[in-house]
Amino acid sequence: MSRRPESERSDWTDLDLLTRDEAYGRLQEEITETVARLAELGGSEPGDADEAERELLGTRLRALREAAEDLTDKGTD
Repeated sequence: MSRRPESERSDWTDLDLLTRDEAYGRLQEEITETVARLAELGGSEPGDADEAERELLGTRLRALREAAEDLTDKGTD
C-alpha cells in the first residue's frame, strides 16, 4: 500500500544482484587473498606487531569460508 511510484524507485533495485555462482567466486578470490596475506605474515609470536593483524585475518578467513559454505549448502536444498 505504501509502494513507491516507479519514478521514485532506485535504478539499482533490480540491477545490482549477484548469482550464487558469482558470489561464491568472489568469496573464493577473497579467501585466496586472505590466505596469501596470512602466509606473508608468517608464524605467530606473542606480542609481535603482526599478531593483531593475524587474528583479524584469521577471523575474516573463517567468516569468508563460512559464507562460501553457506552458498554451496543452500544451493543443494
